Amino acid sequence: MKRLVTLSAAIAFLSAPALAETCQYAKAKTASLVEAELVKGDWAEADIVDTAADAGQFNTLLAAAEAADLVDALKGDGPLTVFAPTDEAFAALPAGTVETLLLPENKDTLAGILKLHVIAGSKIKSDQLAGKTLTAETLNGTVAIDGTDGVTVNGASVVAADVMATNGVIHVIDAVLLPEG
Repeated sequence: MKRLVTLSAAIAFLSAPALAETCQYAKAKTASLVEAELVKGDWAEADIVDTAADAGQFNTLLAAAEAADLVDALKGDGPLTVFAPTDEAFAALPAGTVETLLLPENKDTLAGILKLHVIAGSKIKSDQLAGKTLTAETLNGTVAIDGTDGVTVNGASVVAADVMATNGVIHVIDAVLLPEG
């Protein structure tokens, strides 16, 4: 009996590091799952404008929204779904395009471009788009959404989805959507 207790104690002592490592792995895995859920969860602390500003990759979009007098609308109650082009997406436009659009005399044209990126009245999340092709009405026309292989909007790829804000959701896209015509 003494030998059995000694053997059991030795096994427990030898397996303790492996057990501790397994527990640490499980704890780390759980923490990363919780962190991932927070990134994609249904919580938010700021509206669309403040969320975009905090991200640091939408400076051109925010400057354009200000020039087009759309900041208050994007800070409104919502719900809104915004396909937000990054600074890199704006930089990919032909040279001088952004500067020209930001001129006061082009305010209506700029507003039209930005409104093509906004769906009012609903908060559309990526799980609602997965595996589907559809069209959606924006504040300035219709966009084609293809969720069959990732998600694209009028050919622009969604590079980050479901960035939650208090008044809607942001989907980060890699190109600026331009109205037809």
